[in-house]
Amino acid sequence: MLLWSLLVIFAPVDGKSGVPVSNVSLEMRAPRGQVIEGRNLVLLCSVTEGTGNITFSWHREATGASVGKKTQRSLSVELEVPAVQEHDAGRYYCRADNGHGPIRSKVLSILVRIPVSCPILSITAPRAQVVEGDVVELRCEAQRGSPPILYRFYHEDVPLGNSSAPSGGGASFNLSLTAEHSGNYSCEADNGLGARRSEVVPLSLSGTSSYREEQVTDRALGLLGVPACVAAALLFYCRFHKTRGRHSVTNALRDVPSANSQASTPSSPSPAIEDLQPDYVNVDPGDGDVAYSFVWSIQLPEDAENTRRTILENKDSHVIYSGVKEM
Repeated sequence: MLLWSLLVIFAPVDGKSGVPVSNVSLEMRAPRGQVIEGRNLVLLCSVTEGTGNITFSWHREATGASVGKKTQRSLSVELEVPAVQEHDAGRYYCRADNGHGPIRSKVLSILVRIPVSCPILSITAPRAQVVEGDVVELRCEAQRGSPPILYRFYHEDVPLGNSSAPSGGGASFNLSLTAEHSGNYSCEADNGLGARRSEVVPLSLSGTSSYREEQVTDRALGLLGVPACVAAALLFYCRFHKTRGRHSVTNALRDVPSANSQASTPSSPSPAIEDLQPDYVNVDPGDGDVAYSFVWSIQLPEDAENTRRTILENKDSHVIYSGVKEM
């Protein structure tokens, strides 16, 4: 009778037996310690002690809603979240209970990293038809991807350079064009979770040769220190000088003696000076070895029918000889 009384005295008042759970913790298991979008995530809830069946549950801190629940005779249990998405990021905690009351863990923050999407390359030029010497902007941008993002730029798969976007978004690279820069361009985005390459964008240069000639002329004038107005004056002088030289030839032809001109009959008029054609013309009078470029030969009036006057015009349109030859 005494023994039975002792058992009654030492029996649990609430009818519960066993060791309560204690030291509940939550940890994350992911490759390289990073939660990557599209991959699986494992949340491990554990206790250091506790007997009997233990019920584990996982919750989002923001709403308190349960995202998973398991009951088993174990000190730790895993919850697998398949194909994690960006909206799965947040703060989580777990609870354990073996009948003595739930014990909650500390909060665990989960950051979901997003691989870069296929980037888009755009080329901004100062004009519709770019030429050698223009500076174009190559801009590469991935619409999705966790920062930082490193962008690499290529011309015909040959690296041109790179630029980074520490806070995400796109990045630019400026390129001064040369004659060799026609071709296909592309860019690559990489945030450590896998690189993605853009589609190819073609670029063609036009008017390269004319631009180069203008550029050389400008540089030459700049080196010589010749102002543009002086250069224009020199060009005007040369053209005026050449025109004046041609007038001297015409004047020389008009000075040919016209004795007995009144005896000329209307039936055989003298040829007009403007209608005369040279007997000899150099095709390229600019050659330094050419002494003359035009040879004029005209018939003198009837009283000197056996006489011809020959006029030579040099390459600068100056009369260098004018003489009468007996036939």
